Amino acid sequence: MEKIRNKSICLVVYITKFIINFKKLMKTEDNKSLMRLARESLKGKWGLAVGGMFIFCLVSAITEAIWVGILVAGPLMGGLAIFSLAISRKQEVKLEQLFQGFNNFGKFLGAYWLTILFVLLWSLLFVIPGIVAAFSYAMVFFIIADDSSIGVSEALKKSKVMMKGYKWKYFCLSWRFFGWAILSVLSCGIGFLWLFPYMQISFAKFYEDLKAGQKFNTQDADV
Repeated sequence: MEKIRNKSICLVVYITKFIINFKKLMKTEDNKSLMRLARESLKGKWGLAVGGMFIFCLVSAITEAIWVGILVAGPLMGGLAIFSLAISRKQEVKLEQLFQGFNNFGKFLGAYWLTILFVLLWSLLFVIPGIVAAFSYAMVFFIIADDSSIGVSEALKKSKVMMKGYKWKYFCLSWRFFGWAILSVLSCGIGFLWLFPYMQISFAKFYEDLKAGQKFNTQDADV
């Protein structure tokens, strides 16, 4: 009887969590809609977006080649987040935005290294916990790009709170680009110049959708 009671309690807890997560998902746009919104934001800006992503990839490759990538990767990703949010929100977009992450060098660098550290630590347990951790901190650069006054630790906590119940949805959004990635490889990599902006703006839409549908309290959240 005790085992049956415990199993019943576990089942009730599981169903309750499922209902809560389902209700949360219902408050956000589905991934197909987010991708459609991304395409709408990219209308008339594809050239700028492709050029921006090419510059980002080129600078990243050069910095890695001269062994300074570990110092500038964070600010570059921060600049990419700023650039992507500007396109997503149909604001004025400039290529200089790709380098605005250096205006907040310390925070983006700290966010980059702490994210890597936490993902690696979780990966020591097993591969899957590491992947889950990576998804938990997926919004960090968008958060700092959106609010330069926020601290690194607070941004990590906020990302973790935002992604609670949405990691699977984020995975599914990422998976939707798998077929396009294969086609890009078959095009000798040229297709990535269009795929990368499409992905980035879709992720920016994902962030904005979560932000619009949630109220955050990070005081009780652990990094």
